[in-house]
Amino acid sequence: MLNLEKDLNSIRVKGSKFMYGWMMLSTFGGLAACVFLIVNGLKFDSKYFFFYLGGGILLSPVFLYLTLWSLPGFVPGKVLLSLTEGPNGSLKSKSKNIPFTSIKNIRFVRNPLNLINDIVIETHNGKIARIRTYNQLDDTDFAVLVDQYIYPYMNQDAKTIWDRNVNLNQLFEDGKYKRKVE
Repeated sequence: MLNLEKDLNSIRVKGSKFMYGWMMLSTFGGLAACVFLIVNGLKFDSKYFFFYLGGGILLSPVFLYLTLWSLPGFVPGKVLLSLTEGPNGSLKSKSKNIPFTSIKNIRFVRNPLNLINDIVIETHNGKIARIRTYNQLDDTDFAVLVDQYIYPYMNQDAKTIWDRNVNLNQLFEDGKYKRKVE
């Protein structure tokens, strides 16, 4: 479920509470499980202590790495991006301001290095902008956000590309979203 704050013609997009919980469980829970495995392995009271120690020691750097990358997303009330509605609207992040009309392609991509989802926007002048979401935005929520607030104001080429990338039937099944026909 999208977590939006609307003003006059401005929309601030925040991470959903479910995704905050999910990320907290996966990162901090993974670290806690590694500590649990190491502590129980160091007791040497089980014939599996070697597996406990090995698993805890091998996986703790992975979970620590993922937790450190995700930590900026846990700031309470963090605004991931802002939208200004209308024909002259734009998408704003911390350091980027991209008008809807200059968007050529917009995608939701998982970064293979840190496993965090990014919004990747390609503009008509060849620039590529990445907006980090810290996995606080779901795939379905992203598709609804773009389709509802950005799609009506994109140029025709970008609309064609977006229509190829989004499955409206699946979006209706998952998010109960139906595109408004103009």
